[in-house]
Amino acid sequence: MEPTSRVVLITGAGQGIGRKFAHAFAEQGDRVVVADINAAAAEQAAEEIRAAGSEALGVAADVSDKAGVEAMVQRTVEEFGTVHVLVNNAAMFSSLTMKPFEELTVEEWDTIFAVNARGVFLCCQAVAPHMKEQRFGRIINISSSVVVTGRANYAHYVASKGAVQAFNKSLATELGSFDVTANVVSPHGIVTEVPRDTITEDQWDSIIAGHAIKRKGTPEDVVAAVRFFASNEAGYITGQSLLVDAGLRYT
Repeated sequence: MEPTSRVVLITGAGQGIGRKFAHAFAEQGDRVVVADINAAAAEQAAEEIRAAGSEALGVAADVSDKAGVEAMVQRTVEEFGTVHVLVNNAAMFSSLTMKPFEELTVEEWDTIFAVNARGVFLCCQAVAPHMKEQRFGRIINISSSVVVTGRANYAHYVASKGAVQAFNKSLATELGSFDVTANVVSPHGIVTEVPRDTITEDQWDSIIAGHAIKRKGTPEDVVAAVRFFASNEAGYITGQSLLVDAGLRYT
């Protein structure tokens, strides 16, 4: 049974593109759970949505922590009854230090995998029983175009996002018979409030020069892809990885 009004759980939704996802789903009538490690940011984003007349819940959650993830999903179910859509957006990137892979410590490697890969695994594991029971679910995992292109001095980040894409293939295979889909959206060159101050206009010019479509990406470009994978119309699509990258590979 395909619901018309959905419960959408979004991690890393207190800021940046995750916040845009939350507002976009709320605007189409969905009930939204804004989850973020920053409790104040999660509640502020949820309050913005409620002020606009939609239903939203702010939840503090560290996606690398199993107990915390289980509590996040339990709180969602207590408030809204179930979970129809999961958007795994929480990730580490802007706080990372660029360095050659030979200089990475085991702690740095493990820290980013705990959030970017383990976090996706734990969130999917926590929502799967609810989606399987209702025989409906949409899981959208946010990865990155660097899995295709590689990126120097970010080997730990690239590997963690590659793990998300590999995991998604198995996820789609295991959940498909329950009418639960799992797909990946991999953005590149997207302007949000998080990286804007760290990328100069000269750097943007260099990035755009590598695009087939000669402009910066907007959050709305990624929102469109995520909302499509969450829609009823995407019910026959699973295990896919969609690049939202302005044709980066074709220049």
